Amino acid sequence: MTAAECRTALGSSNKFFLKSRFAVCSGASFLQTWLQNGRPVGESMFNVMAVGTIGENTRQIQFTYHVTDRVSTGNTGVTGMQMTLEGKIAQSWPSTVKYTPSGTTLPVTKTWAQFAAASSVQTSVTAANGAGSNGSTETIFAVYQPSVKIKAPAPWTLGGSTGGNLFMLAPRWDKANYLANSANGGAATFSYLGTLYYSKAEGAPERAVALHIEKAFKTPGQTQPPSSTKKIPGQTADEPLTRLYTDTARRDRNRAVAVSNCRKYFGPDYATGGKECDELPFASTYQGAAGSEYDPYQLPNNFSVQALDGTQNGNAGNLLGQFVSKYRILDGPDDGYLVQITS
Repeated sequence: MTAAECRTALGSSNKFFLKSRFAVCSGASFLQTWLQNGRPVGESMFNVMAVGTIGENTRQIQFTYHVTDRVSTGNTGVTGMQMTLEGKIAQSWPSTVKYTPSGTTLPVTKTWAQFAAASSVQTSVTAANGAGSNGSTETIFAVYQPSVKIKAPAPWTLGGSTGGNLFMLAPRWDKANYLANSANGGAATFSYLGTLYYSKAEGAPERAVALHIEKAFKTPGQTQPPSSTKKIPGQTADEPLTRLYTDTARRDRNRAVAVSNCRKYFGPDYATGGKECDELPFASTYQGAAGSEYDPYQLPNNFSVQALDGTQNGNAGNLLGQFVSKYRILDGPDDGYLVQITS
């Protein structure tokens, strides 16, 4: 993500922009009042953007700080004002993880004049491999905190903004045999709920599935099997879908329950003419059709099945498979995703 792209996305009011799980940025403005003998005689202002990016299948997270929009008015000592940029792992789970920095060593202090000559600072951090484990999945979670401190040159004193923190999504490092680059140590992402998009537009290869999902989300009472309490997850952040990968027996059971309901409500010959049984939540999620058999907190019949075109069902399945792979969706409750229908 470029500085220009971040600036455009943040605009005049946004403090944070998410491009993907691998490219995020935040920004903040800092306004100072310059004082002589306790009286204001001038002002200065600048913006800082912190851009976090992750290359494909790498454990290295790159952070680029951009100091921009420097302006001053009145009587100031702004050219000698020192600005210190800091970025550090503030918390880590597990706490014993070792992190390797590279690029510019932070904190770094430059004057206003020095930032005018070179406005960007680039650094990166990599988590050691094998430090966190959750069954067959290794995960490391952390808090990365960007911050700014400002100091006036003697004999000046400052009022207003003399520092502060910028927001940054929590980084995550993972390694699992069902995710890319497992043989070489796994990779990193930013912790955020990804969204799987399906299109209902005319001619979209997954349109039939998109229409089924839209119906299940908007009018669940009109879907099969019938249930007065049906509310399909995957629509909101507090009820996401979570990936079911390692428990193949449970995936198979989800599929079997879905197919049984297709036969029950659409007839034993529902597959005539190349149709297939489409289910939501997907069989590859813990919220799938058999979920209530494994989890007492899942409502029975809290799913929807529909007999629809097999080719389109396969196209939608391919999109799902590509999405959970590209976005490095973990098996289990520590990760999740949403589904959104577009026109």
